[in-house]
Amino acid sequence: MSDWAALERELDRWGEAGQAATLWWRDDDATARTAALDRLIDLAASLSLPLAVAVIPQAAEATLAASLAGSAAGVRVLQHGFAHRNNAGPDAKKCELVAPALRPEIAGELRQGQALLAALCGERLIPALVPPWNRIDGDLVAALPSLGFTGLSTYKARRLAEPAAGLRQVNCHVDIMQWRPQRRFLGTAAALQLLVGHLEARRTGAVDAGEATGILTHHAVHDAEAWRFLEDLLPRLAGHPASRFPPPDALFAAPADRVPASSPQSVSGAA
Repeated sequence: MSDWAALERELDRWGEAGQAATLWWRDDDATARTAALDRLIDLAASLSLPLAVAVIPQAAEATLAASLAGSAAGVRVLQHGFAHRNNAGPDAKKCELVAPALRPEIAGELRQGQALLAALCGERLIPALVPPWNRIDGDLVAALPSLGFTGLSTYKARRLAEPAAGLRQVNCHVDIMQWRPQRRFLGTAAALQLLVGHLEARRTGAVDAGEATGILTHHAVHDAEAWRFLEDLLPRLAGHPASRFPPPDALFAAPADRVPASSPQSVSGAA
C-alpha cells in the first residue's frame, strides 16, 4: 500500500466507524507579512480550511496586521511565547517558558505579549499559548489560567485535555519539517507515517481520541518540497468525507461551550 493510500484507508476506517477524523492546522513563527505567509494564507483560503498562526509578540510588525486583515475569516492568531528567546541553562534543551521561580519576569512578559497581539490582531486572537520549541515548565502551565490563557498547544499526543483547570490543551502531531542534521522537508513517507499513526492511535484508543490531529508548518522555512507536500495533502484531507477541520475557536473554547474531549464526534454531527 502506498503512503497516500494508507492515509486514504485510515480516513475510510473513521468513516466506516461513523466518526469524524478531526484535524487542525497550526503554523509557527509569524512576525510580519511575507510572500511565504501570504502563500500559506491563500492556500488555506482556497480550500476553506481554518488556520491558526502562532505569532511571536515581541517581533510582530504592523505589516502582519495588514496581511491578516485581508485574509479569510478562518485565520486565527495564537501567542507564540514572547520573544522566542532561550532562557534555559547551557546544558538544557532550549526553552523560553522556564519556571517562574527561575525567571519571575516571565509572567509579565506573557501579559505584555497578550496586549501586543490584542492591539495588533484584534478579534482574531485566541487566548492560547504556543511555547517556543514546544517546551514549557509545569509550574508555568499551572499558572497560565491566572494569566488569562484558556488554551495551550505543544507537540505530540497530549496526556491531559486540561492540564490545569480552565486550560484546554490541543497539540500538533505532524511537523512537516526536519530540523537536524539539516533543516528541510521531512519527506512524504515520514510525514504521512506521523499523520496516519496519530489518527490510528486515536481510532484504536491508544491516545486521547478527542484530540484533533494537528499539522504543524513553518512558512518562513519551507522549501519547495514542503510546499508541494502541503499542496498535495490539504486538498485530500479537505475532500475526504470523514475528515473535519473544526475552527481553532472551537478547539480552544471554554469548557461550557464544547463537546467533552472523550466523546468522538459522529460524521453527521461534526463541525
